[in-house]
Amino acid sequence: MERRSFVRGAGLAGALAAGVAPAVHAQATIRWRLTSSFPKSLDTLFGVNDVFAKKVSDMTGGKFQISTHAAGEIIPAFGTIDAVQNGTVEMANTAPYYYFGKDETFALSCAIPFGLNSRQMTAWYYEGNGLKLMREFYAKYNIVNFPMGNTGAQMGGWFRKEIKSLADFKGVKFRVGGFGGKVVERIGGVPQNIPGGEIYQALEKGTIDAAEWVGPYDDQKLGFFKVAPFYAYPGWWEGGPQLELHVNQKAYDGLSSEYKAIIECASAFCHHDMQAKYDAKNAAALKQLVAGGAKLFPFPRDLMDAAFKEAGALYSEISAKNASWKKVFDDYSAFRRDANLWFRFTEAGFDNFMQSARL
Repeated sequence: MERRSFVRGAGLAGALAAGVAPAVHAQATIRWRLTSSFPKSLDTLFGVNDVFAKKVSDMTGGKFQISTHAAGEIIPAFGTIDAVQNGTVEMANTAPYYYFGKDETFALSCAIPFGLNSRQMTAWYYEGNGLKLMREFYAKYNIVNFPMGNTGAQMGGWFRKEIKSLADFKGVKFRVGGFGGKVVERIGGVPQNIPGGEIYQALEKGTIDAAEWVGPYDDQKLGFFKVAPFYAYPGWWEGGPQLELHVNQKAYDGLSSEYKAIIECASAFCHHDMQAKYDAKNAAALKQLVAGGAKLFPFPRDLMDAAFKEAGALYSEISAKNASWKKVFDDYSAFRRDANLWFRFTEAGFDNFMQSARL
């Protein structure tokens, strides 16, 4: 009988019995744990881990099982790097800029103020030198990294009062994620780095004056509009924030080549799946928020100009003292310059017209 006809007729069970199944099915069952920096209530940021675990299980015939754990369940929200580095868990999914305090270079694998947008970030990682350079950096932490999610450009956060000038921003206690807080501080704000699950209470109690998270879909779930009705845009510190999958180096080295390829493929699928979810769901959520009383406003130009200037100064200062940052940032900034030249004439031109046209 022709082999192809036999496999089609016998199905997977028959193929397995005949010894023609992929090599991955012959491997021993593996059970790993994956911890997240996000709460389960966020079906995008945390949910990407469940999508990843299912993909890995499906592609290995159930032989590679990964349990997913929300922030605080086994590892604190901001404890993922140490947990993976030390082998406490095999995997984690996080926004690497949370760890800029260890080394500013972490932020370059996630987002920096006035950095790459989501498409540019993906291009730098997969077609530029991004993944290669960051792999070299993460090796110092006993970690193998993979892109696994991007929200796209984010909103600028929820404020108790509208910010109409740079002067209005002075002294505002602002919950802002990771590295962006460095620039917020330089233009007069008071950055606060608070895990997602704790933001609402801080905003409600007045511990902070404003807070940013992601965008309409997630922000609506967290209810910020109930206590701070003014909704700013754009999130200039997060033009294309990338989440990553981090894998313990020793655990990764112990995998077969098939399982390594499956991790790579599953994380790549999730990378695009998250972006698609946000692009599909944010529009409806924004409409609902505005209908419910949210008041949109753009950051004033003098604030944007000041932040852009201070971001550039900050990057120069870091480059002068951090060799790891300088090596990666020099490549990142060169890619950003060329990418923006291209996007200026195509993506931006097309988008500007379509967003002003009457459809």
